Amino acid sequence: MSTILLIEQILNGLQFGVMLFLMAAGLTLIFGVMGLINLAHGSLYMVGAFAAAAVAGVTGSFVLALIASLVAAAAAGALVELLVIRRLYARDHLDQVLATFALILIFSEGTRWLFGSFPLFLDIPTAFAGPVMLPGGIQYPAYRLLIIAIGLLIAFGLFQLIARTRIGIQIRAGESDREMIAALGVDISKLYTIVFALGAGLAGLAGALVGAIQSVQVGMGEPVLILAFVVIVIGGIGSIKGALVGALLVGLTDTLGGVLLPELFGTFMEASAATAVGSSLASMSIYILMAGVLLFKPTGLYGRA
Repeated sequence: MSTILLIEQILNGLQFGVMLFLMAAGLTLIFGVMGLINLAHGSLYMVGAFAAAAVAGVTGSFVLALIASLVAAAAAGALVELLVIRRLYARDHLDQVLATFALILIFSEGTRWLFGSFPLFLDIPTAFAGPVMLPGGIQYPAYRLLIIAIGLLIAFGLFQLIARTRIGIQIRAGESDREMIAALGVDISKLYTIVFALGAGLAGLAGALVGAIQSVQVGMGEPVLILAFVVIVIGGIGSIKGALVGALLVGLTDTLGGVLLPELFGTFMEASAATAVGSSLASMSIYILMAGVLLFKPTGLYGRA
């Protein structure tokens, strides 16, 4: 493999990891603060993508499409928390899983009713439609670099929010002792709604950003949700830092595994067999990574016992 191709695949892994971070950050906050297993988080990713595609189709503005994805997903998340999730906090995890699975079906059928069964397409903004020349003569899509930059900026903003703001202090306290902060006068119901809306907004933004690379279609959030759960297990439940590190590890492992493993097996196997075996192992690589992390650190890389 050439150096240029390797660097391109590393950048692809970073872009994939950053997208997973936007999904996993909200999911880990929701689980860490509320103790809630939210299977419908992928549906909020889908809501953001469809909102962005609809607004871009009407206005032609990608910026407005991103804003719409944030607002629509956050509003949908707040509404879901107020109407459904709020009744599940005192229930066991099985009830939470069943209720949020029902929400997946409701969101999927509702989206299909509004937009139809055919996929929508979100165009890459003209300014980022072409490649960028990087050092070493590497040409790389400008839009993928934009996704990496947006994701890292949001990660920095989340770190600042959690570490330096009043709401961040309340979120960290809520992860440690919800009963205590309620006793100190914090409106725990309001805090839960804010956290849920924040997580939903980040998922919606991720859906909009990826929607310009892939098609926007019903059910697009479920495969990403599985990977987001892998990320928060690796990084540690409730940890934003863990979500970022875990997402980058998963993104790089998945992307590089798909390229390097077939080549590795190709050194001692015929090409067709090497491709089949390498691709199969590559699809398993992130779960092997998760198992390895849990073997040595059951709480995840940055999780607390």
